[in-house]
Amino acid sequence: EVQLVESGGGSVQAGGSLQLSCTASGFTFDDFGMGWYRQAPGNECDLVATISSLGGTYLADSVKGRFTISVDSAKNTVYLQMDTLKPEDTGVYYCAADRLRSGFIATFPQCDHNENYWGQGTQVTVSS
Repeated sequence: EVQLVESGGGSVQAGGSLQLSCTASGFTFDDFGMGWYRQAPGNECDLVATISSLGGTYLADSVKGRFTISVDSAKNTVYLQMDTLKPEDTGVYYCAADRLRSGFIATFPQCDHNENYWGQGTQVTVSS
């Protein structure tokens, strides 16, 4: 059974930092691209960052220079380091694995589309 378990969310003031972790099981971690999506209330599920099985990374324009995505293959874990957080970063962050190995789609109505494997989500709240 595929499982993605996120941790590390919380509440922080603007300018602060958080690190999200996502530990995967039930599939060969190194064979799949991994990513993070964000869904704020009333908004769609938007792609924030990805890292391919070869180590190439992508960051959405809104988080470039502030967020970093990385993996620890020995731990089957992907991280999202979030620095200089802004109130607009608030939302539920979902870890995802590129189930079809076809690349991550930028936006979904909800973070549950069967294009990906999904974690349960972790809340990040940034106050001004």
